[in-house]
Amino acid sequence: MLKKKLLKSMAVIGYIILGLLLFVVVYFSGDFILSRIPASRSAMGYAKDGITVYVLSNGVHTDIVLPVRQDSIDWNDIFPYGNTKGQDSLQHWVAIGWGDKGFYLNTPEWKDLKLKTALVAGLGVGETALHVTYYKRMQENQYCRKTMITRAQYSRLVSYVLTSLEKDGQGKPILIETNAQYNNDDAFYEANGAYSLLFSCNTWTNKALKYANMPAGVWTVFDKGILRHYPQ
Repeated sequence: MLKKKLLKSMAVIGYIILGLLLFVVVYFSGDFILSRIPASRSAMGYAKDGITVYVLSNGVHTDIVLPVRQDSIDWNDIFPYGNTKGQDSLQHWVAIGWGDKGFYLNTPEWKDLKLKTALVAGLGVGETALHVTYYKRMQENQYCRKTMITRAQYSRLVSYVLTSLEKDGQGKPILIETNAQYNNDDAFYEANGAYSLLFSCNTWTNKALKYANMPAGVWTVFDKGILRHYPQ
């Protein structure tokens, strides 16, 4: 009797392990294939005499980088310099990324990652945030890709970002008051949406690019799935 129970328990554990391995294979294979398939054949690539924007990665996470002032948009009005430690108004670029709030605030480096933070993020049960960083200049390299877009595409990017923001009763972005900033020129804001294994920070960026009719893959959770559409 005991032997049968032991064999049954081992079989259950075996099925669980097999299921996890199958998920990993499907997960990475799905990203490998779908990130390479263009989301739209009509996507507009490099627009001469357009608006300069960048796709920026830190090797894991991607941001969309936009001019601080362009047409009717001044990002300082939405994300005030005064909300950063440096409060430096001599900035020309703003990098905007989306992700799990707990991961952003509690894991500035991979060595700070805790199991609870990873589980909450992966299962999609936590809150989300926008991470906003100002830059004086941008430099193209393997992790920073420049492109030019039309005003219509830029307007779509702006709309996507603003829709991702959680706002207060007066329609203003909600600053996350914390000492968890990564440097003197960044701040965190409450965001809409749920982070999960199937919708990561890079999925958010990829969706933004698709919404703006810019080059992007069908689906990706990794930064490389985005950067491959913007060659150096």
